[in-house]
Amino acid sequence: MNEIADILANPAFWAAVLRIATPLILGTLGVLLCERAGVLHLGIEGIMVAGALGGWLAVYHGASLWGGMACAAVVGALFGLLHAALTVGLALSQHVCGLGITLLATALSYFSYRLAFGQVSTPPTIQPFAPMAWLGIPVLDEQTAPTLLALVLVPLMGWLLMRTPLGLALRMVGENPQAAESQGVPVLRLRTGAIVAGSALMGMAGAFLTLSAFNAFYFNMVNGRGWICVALVVFASWRPGKALLGALLFAFFDALQLRLQQAGDAALPYQLYLMLPYALSILALVLVARKAAYPQALMKPYRKGER
Repeated sequence: MNEIADILANPAFWAAVLRIATPLILGTLGVLLCERAGVLHLGIEGIMVAGALGGWLAVYHGASLWGGMACAAVVGALFGLLHAALTVGLALSQHVCGLGITLLATALSYFSYRLAFGQVSTPPTIQPFAPMAWLGIPVLDEQTAPTLLALVLVPLMGWLLMRTPLGLALRMVGENPQAAESQGVPVLRLRTGAIVAGSALMGMAGAFLTLSAFNAFYFNMVNGRGWICVALVVFASWRPGKALLGALLFAFFDALQLRLQQAGDAALPYQLYLMLPYALSILALVLVARKAAYPQALMKPYRKGER
């Protein structure tokens, strides 16, 4: 208990929590936007990998760091457009198409990296985002600008969904697309736009790993974060504010297990520490998801004119 108390009293621990939560926040907002429009997006894991590589390659070849983030957003948007064409345009299975996008994006990313650099013993590096030490706030001083962007996007997403005509139309499309169509709402275009915008956020989530958290691209660096984002949307009951809390909760457990590994008893298998954030997050998900009110048209293909 003393070890845990010492960990929690250290501002560096809370800085690590916010840093670990940043890609989860961006990715969860992306999935939430898609699912609010009624489309399940399981392509996030692969899109994060593609965004991580695309943003990093852009900076490696001379683009600015924000240019790299923009490039990652474009890469994500392109994969989102493909997902929209399959699930919205052709009304194919959202599960199968999402998994296909993940496999395609991951394989293309790894192939592109091998094509560009071959078998390298030491991955090439870039100069990543610098911490915002000028803020004068202990926890935020160690963060980078993309973390601040992710935090700003949370209330912005909440305002968009709950306080604007566009958000109302988007939620209507996810709840009852037939009723939305009868009111003149362009269901197919709205769903496509939500998928493209959400996928752009997923690409930026991946780019955070290579442009801020690290300074290079590594295989398997996304490490299941995309699937965590899909679960966090359910935990959040499709609300941006609760999505932020869910991302911080998982990041808290993850940062805690890392420090417990460093300070804990070596006799305990390290797998127990690795399991901790996932096991506790699953427990929290089970407790919350039973009362979650999901969008009624989620995962239901929509064909214009059908009733």
